[in-house]
Parts: sequence; structure tokens; C-alpha cells
Amino acid sequence: MDDEPLSEWADRRDAKIGRLRAVPLIPGDGPQAGHLNPEAPRLIQRWNGHTWEAHGFAANLAEAKRILYPAAQEPPTQAPVPAQNPLRAGTGRHRKPPATGSGRS
Repeated sequence: MDDEPLSEWADRRDAKIGRLRAVPLIPGDGPQAGHLNPEAPRLIQRWNGHTWEAHGFAANLAEAKRILYPAAQEPPTQAPVPAQNPLRAGTGRHRKPPATGSGRS
């Protein structure tokens, strides 16, 4: 049996500390898919390494997404780089060589 070292497990566990999630505040057995009730209020929870703890509140799914994914709200810093022409003439050896006057057809 190959057990991972305790230090690797602790590093993997600690990397998740501070992660946020939004849980809909609706009656039922527990957390459900967030897209089912987009207008329902959300409880923002934070992982502390052992359990999820209350961190904040959002009025609906759109506000919860703004809290969970703030980088998606920022405009891009650079303009997109134009793509190279994929149909340009190739130079690799895998291309068919140009026809020469050798008499072959």
C-alpha cells in the first residue's frame, strides 16, 4: 500500500482553506443546484480547513457570482492577440513536394 506522506496531504488540505461557496437558502434536505432557484437568497460559506462557516450573504445568484468570482468582473488587461493564418503555405517535410520536370505524374 502506497500512503502519501502526511506533509503532502496537509499541503493539499491547506490549499483549499479560504475557498468560498454559495448555498441557496431554501427549504429542503440541504444544498441543491444553484441554478434551480436563481432569485433565492444565498449564504456565502468559507472553508476553514475542517468545516464550512458562514462568511456573507447574497440576495440572489447574480450577486453570489460577483462575490465568488470577482476576477470575472474585471475587463481584460490586453487586447486579444490576432491568430496566425492556419491555412498559409506550409514549410514542413510532411507537405507534398512541388512538382518538378522529372517525368513522373
